Amino acid sequence: MSLYSVVVPVYNSEHTIEELYRRLKQVFDEELKQPFELLLVDDSSRDRSWQVMEGLRAADPRVRIFQMAKNFGQHPALLCGFHYVKGDFVITMDDDLQHPPEELPKMIAVMNERDDVDVILARYQNRRHNLIRKIGTRISVSMTTKMLKKDPNLEITSFRLMRRFIVEAIKDTKVHEPQIGNLLVSASNRIINVDVRHDERAYGHSGYSFKELKRELFYDIMTHSALPLIIVRNIGIITFIVSVILGICFLVQYLLGIITVPGWTSIILVLLASTGITLLSIGTLGDYMMHILNQSKDLPHYILRQADMETGTKDHYSDQKRKEP
Repeated sequence: MSLYSVVVPVYNSEHTIEELYRRLKQVFDEELKQPFELLLVDDSSRDRSWQVMEGLRAADPRVRIFQMAKNFGQHPALLCGFHYVKGDFVITMDDDLQHPPEELPKMIAVMNERDDVDVILARYQNRRHNLIRKIGTRISVSMTTKMLKKDPNLEITSFRLMRRFIVEAIKDTKVHEPQIGNLLVSASNRIINVDVRHDERAYGHSGYSFKELKRELFYDIMTHSALPLIIVRNIGIITFIVSVILGICFLVQYLLGIITVPGWTSIILVLLASTGITLLSIGTLGDYMMHILNQSKDLPHYILRQADMETGTKDHYSDQKRKEP
């Protein structure tokens, strides 16, 4: 039997945590008949979420609770949970009941059938997000597809089922603001979608405003791509080429006596050439900065999915050591 670790970041969810626990318990104990642990990471909630979590912990030792010192965000909360998981498989879910625990058997069945799959991402059959969230998600998916060179048909969501070695490979990342979906795409190309139901939010409203979605999109662009600087560099190259062509034309006109204004030709040539060189230099510096950024992420050089060792076949990953939780 396999142990499943369910990691849930919690923020102001005093009304939903108990129901989420009850439904998870029912799915694993009665339907799957598999052992599980529930790791609840309180991201500095302002309601009674922590007190509710303490009650669940007292009633069931399979519930493990963690409280962040301040509101760090959903992804850091998940990484916190990843450091303490004990399961062979790791599941991530939201705390608002939009991810139905009853859909987990479908995802687990596919994982058990597909030895070639490392990560299963839920694909919502009918998204219950508001219009702003849907538009922001679509734009973000389009941009990250190009930046991370992932399958354009692969939908990245926060309802996930992962093999343990993948979690071990990404949990110690040193990216300033980690995005779990992007880290998974960088770690493995054995990722598939499974269609699941997406429920209405049971209480309150989504914490993802248009401002937050815009901030995440720009952060993704700046973290995973030098696209803005590449655009500037290309403009610089075009400007420099145009300046050379125009320079030759103006010089010919000057020699033929067509241009009679003193100093006009030299000023235009200097302006065009300096502008092109400046933009080209900015873009080139941007390339160097992107290399430095990638180096600072300290991601593993490679991740071994399986290896024939003297002690048997195991999952390994490079440049990182496993730690007992």
